[in-house]
Amino acid sequence: MRPKRKTPPGREKVYIYGKHALMEALTNAPSTIRKVFLAPNQDDAKLRTLLEKHAIPTSPLASGKGKELVGRDTVHQGVIAVIDPSTLLIPFETFINTLDMSTNPAVAVLGEVHDPHNVGAIIRSAAAFGLAGVLIPQHHQAGITGTVVKTSAGMAFRIPLVSIGNVNNTLKMLKEKGFWTYGLAMNGSVALTAETFNAPTAFIVGNEGSGIREKTLEECDVSLSIPMHPRTESLNAAVSAAVVFYEWSKKHPEHIAA
Repeated sequence: MRPKRKTPPGREKVYIYGKHALMEALTNAPSTIRKVFLAPNQDDAKLRTLLEKHAIPTSPLASGKGKELVGRDTVHQGVIAVIDPSTLLIPFETFINTLDMSTNPAVAVLGEVHDPHNVGAIIRSAAAFGLAGVLIPQHHQAGITGTVVKTSAGMAFRIPLVSIGNVNNTLKMLKEKGFWTYGLAMNGSVALTAETFNAPTAFIVGNEGSGIREKTLEECDVSLSIPMHPRTESLNAAVSAAVVFYEWSKKHPEHIAA
């Protein structure tokens, strides 16, 4: 018996679902879409026009079907698309070499964030508050899935998503480019409100349970804490990221207006 052929790295089949997610993909990144399944009663004229414009193949989605593709509890609205997640990810070298450092940009670096809902929420917050990109490790990290895209409210198709290897090596390269690196830590030595963020900035968001790895935190220029009421020990990783991104954006309103 011949062994089952493995999917080449970076070519995994990922399903996204819902009209909003598909419209975001069609508008901002149509090359990521490989095929679309549509329910017969899906009569959105704009959606069908965009599918025809980009010559994306479609197949009928039979009534009651689709749950086996995207999950039993998922509301797909009669719209399911197959995307190639590798086409959403930009190589780090390409991203950093085209980044305008004169604008003092900020980026988010994910450090083993395992929950796809958190990844999607961080991407959404990064887009909302004007960050230049979200850097995503290839290993020990939730990748780009349908849940990530859905939770990002389509922002996964709008903000650059950057593929990186080792997080610590990436931080060293960011520093060489002039970035200050901030590790989000519950017991961080510097309060968020005390920072001016007057240089290119990289925010490292750690794992939901254990936070940032010790070696990674040692690579950070600053360990950053969020002042909060003593009755609360910590915040969810995605919520912490949103608070920090917002505080940075207050000091860089030009990135919101851009």
